[in-house]
Amino acid sequence: MVPRLTTALSGPLLELERRFLAQSAPIEQWFRASWLEHTPPFYSSCDLRNAGFKLAPVDTNLFPGGFNNLNPAFLPLCVQAAMSAVEKFCPAACKLLLIPENHTRNAFYLQNVAQLAAILRQTGLDVRLGTLLPDVAAPIRISLPYGQSLLLEPLVRRGNRLELADFSPCAILLNNDLSAGVPPILRGLDEQTLLPPVHAGWASRRKTRHFAAYNQIADEFAELIDIDPWCINPCFAACAQLDFHARQGEEELAETVNQLLDRIRVKYREYDIKETPYVVVKADAGTYGMGVMTVRDASEIVGLNRRQRNKMSVVKEGLEVSEVIVQEGVHTFETVHDAVAEPVIYMIDRYVVGGFYRVHSARGVDENLNAPGMEFEPLAFETGCNLPDRAENPDSPPNRFYAYGVVGRLAALAASVEIEMTETVAESAELQVEAA
Repeated sequence: MVPRLTTALSGPLLELERRFLAQSAPIEQWFRASWLEHTPPFYSSCDLRNAGFKLAPVDTNLFPGGFNNLNPAFLPLCVQAAMSAVEKFCPAACKLLLIPENHTRNAFYLQNVAQLAAILRQTGLDVRLGTLLPDVAAPIRISLPYGQSLLLEPLVRRGNRLELADFSPCAILLNNDLSAGVPPILRGLDEQTLLPPVHAGWASRRKTRHFAAYNQIADEFAELIDIDPWCINPCFAACAQLDFHARQGEEELAETVNQLLDRIRVKYREYDIKETPYVVVKADAGTYGMGVMTVRDASEIVGLNRRQRNKMSVVKEGLEVSEVIVQEGVHTFETVHDAVAEPVIYMIDRYVVGGFYRVHSARGVDENLNAPGMEFEPLAFETGCNLPDRAENPDSPPNRFYAYGVVGRLAALAASVEIEMTETVAESAELQVEAA
């Protein structure tokens, strides 16, 4: 499922794109076999960076919040893929409860919820919205642009089921990443299908675990098509027991940064890359671009000023940061309207259903674009859904987006492995909570 792009792209021609194009048949066979072994997440999104010499994922989201940024022409693909996902997880489902984030004032996010609900309704589901906001005791209607509105209703726990006052769903879909923790009302729902599972939320999920799983997937895929796995895989390291306010763990973090930069420099020399290597230090749990900084030299870590330390110390829901992932920075040479851009790939089940460019006119090729001031440019396609076109150049729109889709699917496959790896740990933690 690879839409044919009509958006204008720019950037250096990738040898990787040539290899993906030449090996598309074994690539698709490998994915088909892999999805038989691993169940894909219900949905996911992946932030990619295209450096010309490297195309790699830098973040994978299991609670994607940008369906409103997809081109409307992608909606038939979304509905088709959602049907496949629903049939896989809950084939008899007729009623679905969608639980969004507590962002009742974020109009852009709420438009995402409206679009997601519309996609799910087109699969034949009766979709209602329940809110985790504790102060909502009665249904509230929220007006959206273009005459749309959402009805948020209070959740009701009845035994081991989660319902609304007059609505008993077969399945529950979370569009809330549980950064603040798993509320008691979501625990022990053994009579309903809960998607994604609660241990996929940021209360327990860690980026280092995801990229450890991605290492495994990237190595296997690289062997399949005979490439250096580094070309699709950002190096990373973990650093824990940090306190940015108290400057605790600063030296250990600086040393981790230095060691990772040395590893990257070795690869740059191997491939005769003239760019300046850098790393990105990110909170090991969390999203929305919070707790992120770009580092080009380890000395920058011990020289953080108060403002920088405050920025790194807290993420979404006010959670303190004590663990970080130090990730190889991947330059982005894609541009949209002369502004730096990075592609974001959206998936439902195992299918690429669309994407968009995150664009930031005030950021550089080695900076985080998930920051205030970013804009979104939907990816468009001409007709239907196309396979890569061997008659076109490797960096032509359909073939470039095919490459994006391949790496996005690798990230989704890694998320599948990650969820499987953490399921036993999550079950053990659940039992401890119940015993307490």
